[in-house]
Amino acid sequence: MKITIVTPAKKGDRSGNRATANRWATLLRKLGHNPQTLTEYDGRSCDAMLAIHAWRSTDAIERFRTALPDAPLIVCLAGTDIYRFQKSHPKETLRSMAHADALVCLHDLVGRAIPKAYRSKLHIIHQSAAPLDRRPPLKRDFEIILAGHLREEKDPFRAALAARHLDPSSNLRIFHFGRAHDPQFARDAQREMRGNDRYRWFGEIPRWEVRRRMSRAQAMVISSRMEGGANVVSEAIMAGLPVIASKIDGNMGLLGGDYDGYYRVEDEAALAQILARFEEDGPFRKRLASQIRKLRPQFTEKRELGAWQNL
Repeated sequence: MKITIVTPAKKGDRSGNRATANRWATLLRKLGHNPQTLTEYDGRSCDAMLAIHAWRSTDAIERFRTALPDAPLIVCLAGTDIYRFQKSHPKETLRSMAHADALVCLHDLVGRAIPKAYRSKLHIIHQSAAPLDRRPPLKRDFEIILAGHLREEKDPFRAALAARHLDPSSNLRIFHFGRAHDPQFARDAQREMRGNDRYRWFGEIPRWEVRRRMSRAQAMVISSRMEGGANVVSEAIMAGLPVIASKIDGNMGLLGGDYDGYYRVEDEAALAQILARFEEDGPFRKRLASQIRKLRPQFTEKRELGAWQNL
């Protein structure tokens, strides 16, 4: 099939939307399809459209439905669609859901957050990641990483604030990788580094370098206020890397309701408590690592390809 993928993120952008478009184009080629990625739909003929982001791609969705009313339309619901734009821009977001023949979502709890009328269209597809072998950890620092752009939705400084609560004897350090969404976030990160020797922001680094850091880190923090199903969680799982996560649907829908590594969202004291426990309590570290390893079969490329083939 000739499939048009529409994403609001331009070519070369390292945002989640563009990374998702690139990943899915690769998977669709492996399934024998011919995908082409655009930022705007220009009316060209195709067999189907895959639109990433219900609200941000609403114009493309409308043009596609007008040009090719009988062609299949798949809409991927981003975290901001599910947890923000349904409320702030309901007309456009819900209209995109109505136009869709199928809705793709990335974590298991999305169904309870969208209108009942659209739940029958829902297809849950966990994003896969390549396996990653563990490497020896740093000897000097107890390395905890964050891999995500500095945006309001990510609550990017919660781990840094939590680190301020740790005992002076702690060796824990927060290493943060990701681009600042705007200059103010960059200034905030620089200011936090000046006042907090447990926190270091590296800015945006190549994916291979993030994976290298993941292979030796002790754990990863996912501090988001909202998530549609972050691929970095898949990466951590396939790396056998324990995750300390905010207790939100977007994380619980990937890690499971019985996972032991959650803290109350936006609560740096609660995050500090679980970070301290993770550093000091060897059996707790092993339990989280074991829980992560058991999730691996859900995040293989074979399983993701099968889900796309079925859709």
